[in-house]
Amino acid sequence: MSGPMNPIVKGVAYVSVWVVLWGTVASVADLVLLERGIYTAGTAGQAFTFTAYGIAAVVLAVRLSGRFLQRQD
Repeated sequence: MSGPMNPIVKGVAYVSVWVVLWGTVASVADLVLLERGIYTAGTAGQAFTFTAYGIAAVVLAVRLSGRFLQRQD
């Protein structure tokens, strides 16, 4: 299967990878913060952690998108 990848498939794969990265990294950070007693499950601290990591993932994904989503004619 050689040739250029369908741009829609490439875009969906790119976003999917970022969602998995965000969820994994945020979950690991959340686990550490929960185990250290910084906050408890279901509190604003937990929501802030996932929101902050989500924003960071979006910023990084947008900044790096040009490298990965360029058309290769």
